[in-house]
Amino acid sequence: MQEIFAQRFKPKRIIDNPDEEKLREWSLEQGGNITEFGNLSVVTTVRNRIAKFTEVVMGKPDEEDAQLIDRVMEYLRDKEMIMLDRVMCHTPGFKRNCRVYVTADYPRIPLMWGNTLFPPQGGEPNFVTITVAEWPEKKTLVFPESGLTLILGSDYKGENKKAMLRQVMYWAKKKGNLGLHAASKIIRVFRDEKLKDFGFLLFGLSGTGKTSLSCHSHWLHPPERVIIRQDDVVILRSDGSAIGTEESFYLKTENLEPSSQPLLYAAAISPRAILENVWVDKETGRVDFFNSTLTSNGRGMVKRKDIAFTDSDIDLEKVDFMIFISRRNDIMPPVMRLNREWAAAAFMLGESVETSAGDPTQAGKALRVVGTNPFIIGEEEKEGNTFLDIMKHNPDIQCFILNTGRVGGTDRGQNITHKDSLKILEMIARGKISWQKDEFWGYEVPVEIPGVDLDRFDLKRYYPEEEIREMSQDLKQERLEWLSCFPGLDKDIINAIMP
Repeated sequence: MQEIFAQRFKPKRIIDNPDEEKLREWSLEQGGNITEFGNLSVVTTVRNRIAKFTEVVMGKPDEEDAQLIDRVMEYLRDKEMIMLDRVMCHTPGFKRNCRVYVTADYPRIPLMWGNTLFPPQGGEPNFVTITVAEWPEKKTLVFPESGLTLILGSDYKGENKKAMLRQVMYWAKKKGNLGLHAASKIIRVFRDEKLKDFGFLLFGLSGTGKTSLSCHSHWLHPPERVIIRQDDVVILRSDGSAIGTEESFYLKTENLEPSSQPLLYAAAISPRAILENVWVDKETGRVDFFNSTLTSNGRGMVKRKDIAFTDSDIDLEKVDFMIFISRRNDIMPPVMRLNREWAAAAFMLGESVETSAGDPTQAGKALRVVGTNPFIIGEEEKEGNTFLDIMKHNPDIQCFILNTGRVGGTDRGQNITHKDSLKILEMIARGKISWQKDEFWGYEVPVEIPGVDLDRFDLKRYYPEEEIREMSQDLKQERLEWLSCFPGLDKDIINAIMP
């Protein structure tokens, strides 16, 4: 397919790899503003991913898509396009050459995307994305066999970002690895009177706390500290290491403030940051992260070097703990410890709620997304089986579900605070949580967590015992029905939730 596009893709002019200064200048000319912090602010027409208009095409496109491609290629013959090259990953054997073409009226897209990855190193691209943001129809066509993506009708930077990450995850799977929608960090703490590094992977849909938990210091004091690696996508290898992909973070800015998120706030007000769909007063440049007039999915493209507790590395040499971030508001406790089969079930269940980053019209609605990864290409059960195989080869990796929602319902329940979740992660690293087995579910639940008042989350405060039993039975049935949708799934994964 990439060869066919190369033959028919004949824009009027291609602007070959303009530098960042030029792209910023053009972005300002196209309506960007300079904020009180001296950074660039842009506003887009589309303000979230167009997931429901995304189609994965294996083999040749059908007649309708072929005709659409013909119309797009003909349209581009009279257009100027910006071409930008970058590299994803910086580990030998994993580096992928990436190239975007964007119609020249939208320089902010290549500007932001270019800051996402590493400088080009020459060579032909492994992945190509063509973006025609002004196209009247919203459509994303993904051609994984050739590494090509065609984005139509969206000027949202996240669409280009995910186009490349989707392709690298598919490529990783073909190589026997597993691309994960997960953040990574190291927590260095004393355990058994020795200072040790523990590698964490944190799974979660956009907007559920993945970035805010991965990009936090836990208020540790030297020699204890955190080392932040990635906030979005990693490649998990069979040896239990995790390869990073990106050079920047694309963080949600909703209600961002320095007391609860000092690291992310400092990065978002850096002159190098680019704010997208964040409310900015055009006359004074004043930024208001609490104003959701434009969208609740405001974003900041920030460089890793502007986030404290990062270094030059983006990989994890060893994964010690995997955290599946969920956001439920019912009977799920703040944290659960899983055996490897239950961990694979948690991967397949992917329980969370919809957020404004995905479909704003459904924000808050409960949903399940395998691997909390909306970008999986191919049979999802194969990814669950591969995940279980990796766990079997790395029995020292411990897995947990972390609930960042509420316990006891949205009206009367108790909120699990950001501070609660940070303390839980810290105590997982320290090995200080006391556990007991939940006989109904088969996983372990906490009895004591230093620094967290577990009495707040006692279900009996919010529900009668009979209602707890009924809700538990209903949830188990829902989970079994979901897993039954994957006929090739390893039976041990299904049996994990039937102790």
